[in-house]
Amino acid sequence: MAGWAGSCTFFAVLANEQVRAWRPELSGIREVFHARFVEHRYPPHIHDTWTVLVVDQGAIRYDLDHRAHGSEHGLVTVLPPGVVHDGRAAVADGFRKRVLYVETSLLGEDLVGPAVDRPSIADPALLRGIDRLHRQLQDGDDHLGGEAALALVAERLARHLGAAPVAVAPDAGLADRLRQLLDARLFDRVTLAEAGRVLGASPTHLVRSFAAAYGVSPHAYVVGRRIDAARRLLLAGHPVATVAAETGFHDQPHLHRHFTRHVGTTPGSFSRGSRS
Repeated sequence: MAGWAGSCTFFAVLANEQVRAWRPELSGIREVFHARFVEHRYPPHIHDTWTVLVVDQGAIRYDLDHRAHGSEHGLVTVLPPGVVHDGRAAVADGFRKRVLYVETSLLGEDLVGPAVDRPSIADPALLRGIDRLHRQLQDGDDHLGGEAALALVAERLARHLGAAPVAVAPDAGLADRLRQLLDARLFDRVTLAEAGRVLGASPTHLVRSFAAAYGVSPHAYVVGRRIDAARRLLLAGHPVATVAAETGFHDQPHLHRHFTRHVGTTPGSFSRGSRS
């Protein structure tokens, strides 16, 4: 995978069974696992991480702690660490799923009991957050966005499992200090974890305070500022590859993707148009 998406990417295709797995370089997630299974049946087993699963097609049947459950599209399934479970297709066409194996540092083991009792969660906002997180993990080059998505997903999962909500109002002063930090290191890699240590706040509180103050996430703010800098360099005649490196983008395709989304044309076309 490119950038911070991770290492040890694994692909497998066996008849109707398809698997893609990788280890992201995002603290708190042990593994990302995407699969389509028709005939495969999981034997009873145990993980030492949380399993956060969404079904994109078909349906799954599984036993968790010797109790029968099912999962299908529209649900988020949370299987706790240290508890035996299995799994198999519930329909003839099998199922397609995406899984995050989440460390207990993000979801505490005190939530295991509620997860055993209520492993299925019907929450469209949580599902959208997990979709966003998977996209960030697949893109593999926007660490700040991945951290923010993971922090919000973990917070919402914990609330569903009964963790007491942390009622902290957005802090405009904190948002301003974060903006100053991001501006000072605009072209460097700054993580929410690092910013949180410097500013004395959790990643979730940073994201919520920044969005309340400025109307965008820290990640969107940084990308927009970098695109502005890239435009100036392109208009000055700098090569696209050089611009990508000098404005904090992981590589030229990374700049290309964000530039096209923001400006409506590619960096190369933008640069050629300015010369003509």
